[in-house]
Amino acid sequence: METGPKVAVFGAYGHTGRFVVTELPTRGFVPVAVGRDSEKLRALAESRPGLDVRPASVDDPASLDRALEGAAAVINCAGPFAVTGAPVIEAALRAGIPYVDVAAEIEANVDTFERFTDRARAAGTVIVPAMAFYGGLGDLLATAAMGDWTSADEAHIAYGLSSWHPTAGTLAAGKVSRERRNGRHVRFSQGRLEYHDDEFTVLEWPFPAPMGPRPVIGEFTMADVVTVPSHLKVPEVRTYMAVDAAQDLSAPGASAPAAVDERGRSDQTFLVDVVVRSDDAERRAVAAGQDIYAVSAPLAVEAVRRILTGRTRTTGVASAGEIFDAPDFLRALTPHISFELHP
Repeated sequence: METGPKVAVFGAYGHTGRFVVTELPTRGFVPVAVGRDSEKLRALAESRPGLDVRPASVDDPASLDRALEGAAAVINCAGPFAVTGAPVIEAALRAGIPYVDVAAEIEANVDTFERFTDRARAAGTVIVPAMAFYGGLGDLLATAAMGDWTSADEAHIAYGLSSWHPTAGTLAAGKVSRERRNGRHVRFSQGRLEYHDDEFTVLEWPFPAPMGPRPVIGEFTMADVVTVPSHLKVPEVRTYMAVDAAQDLSAPGASAPAAVDERGRSDQTFLVDVVVRSDDAERRAVAAGQDIYAVSAPLAVEAVRRILTGRTRTTGVASAGEIFDAPDFLRALTPHISFELHP
């Protein structure tokens, strides 16, 4: 029988949620599977004998309270986070436990910072949004690259994905985000988020080996434009996406990831190249690994481990780079991610 602190996973039967449920025991935690679909919870329990499953819905606060009873923390893996984020955070605040999510939705992450920063700080608790491949990893890399710089002129985060087979959750979250911004694009420039109708541009990004240079879509904006400037003094934050991966994502009838190994990972590989610039100086941090959804699990679970063991730098709503020692955190993700600094 598994022993250790209990961690509730909302959306445990989803694609990323399953990776989180599997990762939790490897870091000393007992997963509690939470979600609104009782049948999917039962099916998950059949695949993991002894798993504690607790049905709950975001429109039923009492069910969320029951689901979080006895848990030391909660990880929200159920998008769209514009719908699930606030109710699960409210439940975490009522329970007095930390909250972590894997939200890639820009607007949902903005909402979390704006709505809950003061309340979480007053309660002395921790809320870490976007603690995943998008938002969390880029923020950790940018923070590590900054080193002893207190500010920079620009931060560039380039995503080299070999492919991108989106989950149903990714597609649903993307639809909600597009609706919220009325189909416009978004960027972070001159210290603020801007919505615009400019066409995407394609340029070549000099990814390091083994990937090498390849075409990317400029200003393919991800959650990093929320997490990075939430604590780093960088007025220009730009993110880029490999053209092939962006085409996979937008293709009609895009297929979901297919497992190719015993851990359930797809054959997708990634290389994230982060460059920060100040005047004529440049610093770089690079991470590489396999499967952007699978790697979100050790990111989120390691965050919970550090929160519950007091290895944090602040309270309230905070991004990964602000609340954790970024280089140390990234090195702790071995063997899931390789990490290099190029000052």
